[in-house]
Amino acid sequence: MNIDKNAPLKARKEVVIDAPFEKVWAVLTGIDRWPEWQPDVSSAKLEGDLAVGSIFRWKAKGTKIASILQVLEPKRHIGWTGRSIGMKAVHTWVLDPRGKGTRVVTEESLSGWLPHILKIFDSAFLEKSLMRLLQVLKAQVEQS
Repeated sequence: MNIDKNAPLKARKEVVIDAPFEKVWAVLTGIDRWPEWQPDVSSAKLEGDLAVGSIFRWKAKGTKIASILQVLEPKRHIGWTGRSIGMKAVHTWVLDPRGKGTRVVTEESLSGWLPHILKIFDSAFLEKSLMRLLQVLKAQVEQS
């Protein structure tokens, strides 16, 4: 699964987390627990099992989002598409074991009329958002 390279907002960021990939995977894929460690997420609910085609509904920064899991390679790769008012997102995560740590790469694209407006006000919006998300994930995994 690839992000939309033609989207008005797209970004790729990575970080190395000092923890085994199994631990990173468990936190990242524990969708119902996202509000516990992601300050921008106020609710998240996976409908059914963690599997390709499963839907999860969540709320981030006051925006309701419906997402569908599109790719799932256990402990390696997860990706989803999501829709909210004025926006379509494509978000992927890849975990790569590095010794006792894990390299985490995330890519996201945002298309639709809302990302065009966001780009006018802050062209680095998505890059900053992904970097913050990686920092929060790293802190959560390394402290638990």
